[in-house]
Amino acid sequence: MQVSDADHIDRLISCLFIALPFFVRGASGSKFLNYLNKHIIPVFDKLPEERKLDLLKGLAEISPYTTPQDSRQVLPSVVQLLKKYMPRRKTGEETNFTYVECLLFSFHHLAHKAPNATNSLCGYKIVTGQPSDRLGEDFSENYKDFTERLSSVEDLTRATIKKLTQGMAEHNKAMAAAKSDEAKDKIKTQKQNTTTGLHTCNNILAMTKPLHSKTPAFFGGKSVNLSWKEAIKPSAPSSAPATATGVKRTAAGNGSNNLATKKGRGAGGMQNQLVNRALEGVSYGGRGVGRWRGRGRGWAGRGRGRGYR
Repeated sequence: MQVSDADHIDRLISCLFIALPFFVRGASGSKFLNYLNKHIIPVFDKLPEERKLDLLKGLAEISPYTTPQDSRQVLPSVVQLLKKYMPRRKTGEETNFTYVECLLFSFHHLAHKAPNATNSLCGYKIVTGQPSDRLGEDFSENYKDFTERLSSVEDLTRATIKKLTQGMAEHNKAMAAAKSDEAKDKIKTQKQNTTTGLHTCNNILAMTKPLHSKTPAFFGGKSVNLSWKEAIKPSAPSSAPATATGVKRTAAGNGSNNLATKKGRGAGGMQNQLVNRALEGVSYGGRGVGRWRGRGRGWAGRGRGRGYR
């Protein structure tokens, strides 16, 4: 992989996160999604290791704002990646739980927009009344395969939660016994990583549970708070009546960030500039998976719950 290619990948993913507030406000993300789907996701294994998780996080964050048409196009790629990171059988190899969390979140939101696309992909029996329903075909093997993968990752996740819970108790004991500030800071970091791991694992179980049904309910809205996102705190009650004349509603709690609330008109034009700038000559390369690697690097555990650090 050439250095220039890595620079283009960095620019694409950076622009994706910059553009997210505009997608939240209604700007179209179709160009990003189509480019990722056609040129990046098919060669996901060749991406630099440090960029894989960034890409999946970006895909997860944009997924609630996709159109039904875009969702239908991207779903097959997301399902293929899910199958890659949710093995049908326990292998003893590391499972990157953050990858799984990102992909399950994306799957739920994309499937929520285009539910009958999962008929052939996962063997679900979802009736929308559209000609694209494929209920007369037998996709029972797809359903068996997908649900076995769900069960396998659930077993690994529960085992890892047990290990993490035990680890948290050990961290608490170590913190009580720590004397130096350096030792306390190290234990504090370990506790933060463990907390993130538990959040990731609990999200996975919350998202896999409804997918065992042949007619599952896909999450939309804000049902799951991603492990790397801060929980949205309820806004403090205003001293003035909410319906008072001249009082504007605040944007707090509507899922958008500060940048999104500050940007108003012209979001579509800005988004198109970001897209065009990002897509100029983008290429790809690399490989890899890891345990928790700090900010923006993901969290992984070994198969059967082993290998947490």
